[in-house]
Amino acid sequence: MSKTKYIFVTGGVTSSLGKGIISASLAKLLQDRGYRVTIQKLDPYINIDPGTLNPYEHGECFVTEDGAETDLDLGHYERFLNIPTSQANNVTTGRIYQAVINKERKGEFLGKTVQVIPHITDEIKHRIQILGNTGEYDIVITEIGGTVGDIESLPYVEAVRQLKWEMDSNDIMVIHLTLVPYLAAAGELKTKPTQHSVKMLMQSGVAPDVLVCRTERPLNDNIRKKLALFCNVDTNSIIESIDAETIYDVPNLMLKEELDKVVLKKLDLKSKSEPKLKRWNEFLQRFKNPKNTVEIGLIGKYVELHDAYKSINEALIHAGAVNETKVNIHWIHSENLTEENVPEKLKNLNGIIVAPGFGGRGIEGKIKAVQYARENKIPFLGICLGMQMAVIEYARNVLGYKDANSVEMDIDTTHPVINLMEEQKEITNKGGTMRLGAWDCKLEKDSKSFSVYKKELISERHRHRYEFNNDYLEDFKKAGLKIAGKNPKTGLVEIIEVSNHPWFIGVQFHPEYKSTVLNPHPLFVDFVKASLC
Repeated sequence: MSKTKYIFVTGGVTSSLGKGIISASLAKLLQDRGYRVTIQKLDPYINIDPGTLNPYEHGECFVTEDGAETDLDLGHYERFLNIPTSQANNVTTGRIYQAVINKERKGEFLGKTVQVIPHITDEIKHRIQILGNTGEYDIVITEIGGTVGDIESLPYVEAVRQLKWEMDSNDIMVIHLTLVPYLAAAGELKTKPTQHSVKMLMQSGVAPDVLVCRTERPLNDNIRKKLALFCNVDTNSIIESIDAETIYDVPNLMLKEELDKVVLKKLDLKSKSEPKLKRWNEFLQRFKNPKNTVEIGLIGKYVELHDAYKSINEALIHAGAVNETKVNIHWIHSENLTEENVPEKLKNLNGIIVAPGFGGRGIEGKIKAVQYARENKIPFLGICLGMQMAVIEYARNVLGYKDANSVEMDIDTTHPVINLMEEQKEITNKGGTMRLGAWDCKLEKDSKSFSVYKKELISERHRHRYEFNNDYLEDFKKAGLKIAGKNPKTGLVEIIEVSNHPWFIGVQFHPEYKSTVLNPHPLFVDFVKASLC
């Protein structure tokens, strides 16, 4: 069996340069060349996972099929590669230390002093190689979060140093993403930040094989030669990553720079096929040349930070391309919506999405938005908490249960139409204890959802504690709310629809997690299509 090859992507100078997009773009090119590729993220923070982090702090918490709460970069990996990630694709310092401490408590270290080297670094190396040891992948790309020089990242860089020493030189390589800024006053690009970044990386015992240089101006030959000379890298291994119009342009930019060829040469691999990116570029063609425009309101609690709803944003891009439509998202804070201003703020929208979230802040604004969409026949999609708000709105304004609510918001409500899931009632720890990952849903054949999915049994990813209270099931049915989908084993209501409405669907799950460039999610595709009418 051939060895798995390992590529590490580190970052320097500043954060947010786009390590995740570069990793995903390289993976896409290697995948198009016929290789089985996956990407993992090593996050330096001490949280076990981002599941307990405030969205303002960390952006979206992405959920995998097997129920891992992970970094939002895993969403990029899935959207680019069109293959699911798993628990093994996201590792945090918290998870590393927890594993080592648990081993120490069990006596597995035989009384030895537990230290960063070798115990922490050994655990990191073990986690890095889990995916490679499955035999499912030819190449594992590992993105190391943070910036070279951060105290938190040092054990990860040290683990890479050890692996470079332990492995054959053509089985492992390091790509360093750095910044080459343009100084307007001097009228030139400056290489010094990159030189310092590479120097810092090399002080940790790791020399980069490739430099990917983020820049707003093209790198000329003199800049490339200077970087190669001072950073001890081959000239053809200096890769320009110029600012792009969209993240979906980056694979083509990296193809033009021949990053994939440089990597294959370093890893002593032959190309199985030439990357054509045919379907990818068909998507880009439709995305960049829309024939229509729709205005979609995204009603949420964290709209100041668009990354809090990253997957919804990207799912709308995918759906817009299918419909050859530019989707203009209007980010609307639910706290700012009142009964008086809702008509004015929402009047120009072609479709409304009420987004996921937790807690009571801003929910009355969400309920008002749902009511406006229902009464004015505007296409509506409610996701997770958004679906629950639709249930509450219907209970209040159609069934007449004026104090209807979720017990999450009002424990004393006389009409708890949204209740805590039975298995959640004894849980006190918050981290990793929600209903997570992929669960089945059986659709009613006469429902709008069935016509969207075109099949009876679907599987979608979840992240919630509260559910539709089935004690009220018959009341809602009699009042015209359609229960379009249920979990076949538990009876949990997964999808609700308003029948006398052109397009009104609320889902307990998160369809946005499964939307990819090559497989846009059908709910978003049909929602955008309905919004065009």
